[in-house]
Order: sequence, then structure tokens, then C-alpha cells
Amino acid sequence: MTQDHWMITLQKVFYPVLAIIGIPSNIMTFVIFWRRDGLICTSSRYHLMAMSLADTIVLIFIVITEMILKYYSLEPFWYKDPWCTLRDVFSYGAVNASVWLVVSFTTERFIALNTFKLKGRMCSPRSTLYMIILIHICSYAAAIPYYWSNKSEIVNGTGSAVCVYHPDLPDYFIEGLVWFQTSLVNIIPFIIIFILNGLSLRQIILSNKVHCGKDGGIHRMASGTHFGNQKKRSIILLVTVSMTFAYLCTTRFVTQIILKTCYYDIDRQDYSKGINVAADIGTMLELTNTAVNMYLYACTQTAFRRELIHCLKALLCPCKAQRKLPPTVFQV
Repeated sequence: MTQDHWMITLQKVFYPVLAIIGIPSNIMTFVIFWRRDGLICTSSRYHLMAMSLADTIVLIFIVITEMILKYYSLEPFWYKDPWCTLRDVFSYGAVNASVWLVVSFTTERFIALNTFKLKGRMCSPRSTLYMIILIHICSYAAAIPYYWSNKSEIVNGTGSAVCVYHPDLPDYFIEGLVWFQTSLVNIIPFIIIFILNGLSLRQIILSNKVHCGKDGGIHRMASGTHFGNQKKRSIILLVTVSMTFAYLCTTRFVTQIILKTCYYDIDRQDYSKGINVAADIGTMLELTNTAVNMYLYACTQTAFRRELIHCLKALLCPCKAQRKLPPTVFQV
């Protein structure tokens, strides 16, 4: 019996742990925002609840159904039709929705914090709900071409099935599909997020710039008067969520570009090649993003942290959790 490569062993441990940590934390986040509508403004609340649900779906479709079953089942159910053709439609649709909800949240909060003329029209709760619905429809619609990309085949001599790219499809279809997906979830979102966060950080820097007094001395404007603390906290949450997404997804973005340009025909199971190790680490980091948002909120927002502690106490000691929290607010 051959021993697994250390990368396979790592993934066998990592993905179950990620599912155990990520799914409960996403559910907890959704419940907190569902029950405590005073924590944040309604449009942000809808976005963060939608992100929690989308991330949970990614963890179910990709981490549990695909990754864990691949390592702990001899023949996962999605190796056979019709699941082989449907798997990538649901998986990539879920990833698309998760990514573009982050982009939508970044854009909506940037508009709300910087453009008063558009704020009332584009950042209302109704507009936010319409945007979330539109993102989900477009995300899964964009993944429909994957229905024709895969095919279940029987391995000669074993009788077991595998799910592979359809051999009869032209190369340009597969390559076009790969580059379209890479642009949709990496290139375009990265550009939008980095530009908007760069402008937000620039606003913070400008608000804290050194001003010269009338007497020639140097002093700082009080942050409470020149740039509200509330607005700073909003931008901190915005930048933390979106930049964490960008940084965790960068490794996969780079490795996928390398694989699709320089190593297109490489055996992805050959871990003697460093690019395969780097690519799988990039996938692990990208999927980690779907499990960490609750911890980001807890680290950056005092009100959310208090509510989280209260909910955990209620779960661990229900008889002692009779205290009602005052309506604390961190408007985002």
C-alpha cells in the first residue's frame, strides 16, 4: 500500500476541518443578523446575510460534496451522470454568487459612504434585495455552459466511473470556458475591489492629514469632527472583508493563470511538480474565505462581538442566558 503524498494527507484533514468550522460560523452569522436588525443598516444586513448563505452553499457543494467525498469515497456519486454534468453548474454558480456578493457589498458601501446623490436610490433595502437576486440568477446562468463540459466515463478494466472533460468538445470551448470563469471570479472582481478600497483608504489618509495652523504650528484635525468615527468603522469593515477575500484568492488566481497558459496538459495529481502543490494550496486558501467572515466581523465590530458572545452563552448555558442586550448599533 503506497503512502499518500503529504499534500493529499493535508487536504484530507483540512477540508473536513474547514467544513466543521465554516458552516456553523456562517449559520451563526446569518442568525445574528436575522435576529438583531439593529446591528447594521438594512442594506448591509441583507448583503452580509446573503454572503453567509452563499458561502455555506460553496462549502456544501465544493468542500463537502466534491473535496471530502473525493478523498473519502472510492467512487463519489458525482462521477456518474447526471451529477457529473450538473456538478460544475452548481459549484461554479455558487462560487460566482459568493464572489460577486463581495463585489456588490464593496460597491454599495463605497457609494453609500461617498456619493450622497446615489445613496438613496442605489443603497436602499429594496435595491439591495433586487441586486442580490440578480447576482444569484446571473451567477448560475453564467455556469450553465459547464453542463456540456463534463462527461462520465468508465475506466477500462475497473468498471468504475470518472468525471472528465468531454473528449469530443473542441479545445477552444474548454479554454474559453476556463478563461471566462477566471475573468469572472478573479480578474474583474480584483480590479473593482482594489480600486474601490484604494479610494476608501485614500479618503481615510486625506481625512487624517496634517494641517498647518494660523501660527505656523502643526496640528491634526479631530477625527470626530473631520471624519466621523462611524464612517471610519464602516470603511474598516468594508476593507477588511473585501481585502481578505482578495488576498486569500490571490494564490489561486496566479496559479490558475500559470496552469492554463504554461502547463495546460499537466497531470494535476502529480505532486512532484511544484505548480500542483501551489495550485492546491491556492484552492485551500480561496475556500478558507468562505469560512472566516464571522471572525472578521467579531474582530472589527464591538457590537457584533458582544452579540456573538451572548449567542454562544445562550447555546452553552441556555438557563443563564436570560439577559437582553441593549440595542447596540454599528451602522455600516
